[in-house]
Amino acid sequence: MNKPLNIDEYITGFPANVQQLLEQLRAIIKAAAPQATEVISYAMPAFKQHTVLVYFAGYANHIGFYPTSSGIEAFKEEFTARNYKWSKGAVQFPLNQPLPAELITRIVKFRLNQDMEKAKAKKK
Repeated sequence: MNKPLNIDEYITGFPANVQQLLEQLRAIIKAAAPQATEVISYAMPAFKQHTVLVYFAGYANHIGFYPTSSGIEAFKEEFTARNYKWSKGAVQFPLNQPLPAELITRIVKFRLNQDMEKAKAKKK
């Protein structure tokens, strides 16, 4: 896949079932952070306010969600309880399961709060 210029272009490079989940994830993120801007960063879709809040990506068997290490750290017990594979900076949502919209929303709002606090601290 060539480096996409925008999120629409990124999503169209996947099979229909993955496109549907990527669009659903995009909508969840937009609803949780309506002022955030869509960008492509590290060749992945991302949402940015003052800094990048979250990234996401499609794969053959899962959707990768990257809420930075702080987002993973804050929710790692929930990832473990739901049997999601996760690492220091990412969590995997299997393609054969519904996206956990409520959990994703809470993670995005957590990251949005961190972003706003960081921006306020810079202004001081």
